[in-house]
Amino acid sequence: MTEEQQGEGAFSAATGRGLENDGGKPRYMAYQRELIAAHCGRSVLEIGAGLGEFAEGFTSRDRYVVTDVDPEAVRRMKIRFTNRVEIESQQFDIDAGSVLEEPVESLIAINVLEHIEDDAGALRSLATSLQPNGNVILFVPGYMRLYGEFDRKVGHYRRYTPATLRDACERAGLTVEVAKPVNFLGAFAWWAAVRKGGAGAPNPKLVSIYDRFVVPVTRFIEKLVPVPFGQSVLCVARKPGA
Repeated sequence: MTEEQQGEGAFSAATGRGLENDGGKPRYMAYQRELIAAHCGRSVLEIGAGLGEFAEGFTSRDRYVVTDVDPEAVRRMKIRFTNRVEIESQQFDIDAGSVLEEPVESLIAINVLEHIEDDAGALRSLATSLQPNGNVILFVPGYMRLYGEFDRKVGHYRRYTPATLRDACERAGLTVEVAKPVNFLGAFAWWAAVRKGGAGAPNPKLVSIYDRFVVPVTRFIEKLVPVPFGQSVLCVARKPGA
């Protein structure tokens, strides 16, 4: 029952992630990193990194650029990663057309795209910070049947299916290589507690319990068989070559 609360330009990362932090869901974060790392090259740009929770446990890269639209979040990430020589912290605003001066091999956007009305336009803009044949790795909330008050409160325009996320990427001129649901059991917990139960936000105690007991089972299942739906959708799309 975990879902990151971060979004480029939607709300401040410094305040918006308070309900769900790394301390309450270490197993989920580890699974998320595992899914994403398999598609990353040696240089990475993370959009909407918040306070750097994901990057904290993401290592073995030559260059890792963490960004956020909120200057206070960027300032705090600079302090957090003082001893990580491969990490750069920068302010980055999709709406203002920010572009990375030195393009990277891989771009990560975790729960960002759903906050942007023109998702395909945002993806086109983001691709300018990628090298030719670079990967865009997206992790977004899944399935409109799970859309509820929580989504409205944090500014989600939509939740995605693999098909709708593929469509956004293809309209942006990207070639989709992976588009699949993840966190299968989390979808049931989210529907019961937040969508059907009407909870305004995930309960931190329940998140911790879910992370400890359910995430390992979900991780095991999803390594063995494709799942039909999930709380989130993972997509990997490639920028065309030069």
